[in-house]
Amino acid sequence: MKIMTALGALATTALFVQTSAFAGDCGSNKTASTCTAAPANAELASNAARKDIVDTAVAAGSFKTLVAAVQAADLVDALKSDGPFTVFAPSDDAFAKLPKKTIEMLLKPENKAMLTSILTYHVVPGRVLAADVVNLSNASTLNGQRIDIVTNKDGVMIDGAKVVATDIQCTNGVIHVIDTVIMPSTSNLVDLASEAGSFNTLLAAAQAAGLADTLANGGPFTVFAPTDEAFAKLPAGTVDMLLKPENKQKLADILKYHVVSGRIYARDAVGAERAKTLLGQKVMIGINDGRLTVNGANIVATDIEASNGVVHVIDSVLLPTG
Repeated sequence: MKIMTALGALATTALFVQTSAFAGDCGSNKTASTCTAAPANAELASNAARKDIVDTAVAAGSFKTLVAAVQAADLVDALKSDGPFTVFAPSDDAFAKLPKKTIEMLLKPENKAMLTSILTYHVVPGRVLAADVVNLSNASTLNGQRIDIVTNKDGVMIDGAKVVATDIQCTNGVIHVIDTVIMPSTSNLVDLASEAGSFNTLLAAAQAAGLADTLANGGPFTVFAPTDEAFAKLPAGTVDMLLKPENKQKLADILKYHVVSGRIYARDAVGAERAKTLLGQKVMIGINDGRLTVNGANIVATDIEASNGVVHVIDSVLLPTG
């Protein structure tokens, strides 16, 4: 799980406006020369400038597994389209690091959806050059989830994978080479809550309200998730009352008041100030004493990725009006 808990820092950037697929800060003392990987060799760069992303990867000779995966996932036409795209391309050596038979498993037709999810997690819309990366901390991928970007004296890391070559210019985008295959979250919202172990009441409520299947298979959604401790703050007997079959609609309304359509990350939430829930009513998002809040409830952990959405953990249950 990817969790951003530096809410104090978030509060100081409440007026941030995201102008591209990337957002963040490498630090004012960083420069392109200290933060980025080495550029690709001149011959490869020159050839790539005349080819699209797929043909560049084929011509390079060091992305045979990636090309085979793109073909198996039926993404060739997409990556040969106008774009532009930024591709964080794992080399053959990167794929070789995966557990034995992983590649063979992923290339099977029945695993096409999984393979597509992984490959699109390596692609960001737009043409983003190495010099731009020094100011970035994350990026939204075509998969829908975000990758984390860390820049330091050792170079640029994408979800822990090191960028080893940069700025391979193609007719429809740019390629940066990475030394490890990066993996998106495969847990849906329900599985994620179950794995955490601190949302047992929320899970029971979702089941009782008939919303568990929607939260597991629908989306993407943004969930403001109350912990078990948050539910324990309610008056004695409230949870037991809500879980009764005759109160199913009321329970469903309360839960829908915690869910917003789409992926809304913390920075976007602050800028929006309010968000329309599945119930139809809006929740108010703000900052109180340096802490991010929703309807007065403290958001204690943010931007936890699921395969079909994002979770922000809250310390109180939200109750709709009416």
